[in-house]
Amino acid sequence: MTGPTQAKQAEALIRRYFQACNDADHQVLLDCFTSDAIHYFPPGLPGAPWRGAKAIADGWIWCVKTLGSRWTIEKVLASENGREAVIEWTHWKTALGEVLRGDEWYVFNDDTTRIAEIRAYYASPVNKAESVNGLHDFDYKARGYAVAPPSPAPKIS
Repeated sequence: MTGPTQAKQAEALIRRYFQACNDADHQVLLDCFTSDAIHYFPPGLPGAPWRGAKAIADGWIWCVKTLGSRWTIEKVLASENGREAVIEWTHWKTALGEVLRGDEWYVFNDDTTRIAEIRAYYASPVNKAESVNGLHDFDYKARGYAVAPPSPAPKIS
């Protein structure tokens, strides 16, 4: 498999991962990552980076349960060989009434079936005084970005 097919496979894996986050589906989250995957974050997140598929899955399930987290993917660019990709995303923290935007760089295993590494970058420093954190004066709505979280939210017991 080469070229656009591998790029499409990388994008499909990222979209599967985000759907698993939104569904709070622990098993599918585990299946999206290599066992030794690592998720890096900007400074300030306690416990970061998250090391291992279980830690990553547990972290996002906690966010859904505690923060009412929902996510949208705004843009995806995947390398032709499917080994790396970058996305823009929006993290809706519905229980807090907060929105955070950012980018992530992905590195995949050799056959692009699992995520090996994610490096997250925020569009702006998290400012708890603001309900929406993003680029200053960037018109997200006019550019076609999501302005509301996806629904419905999962039912988590």
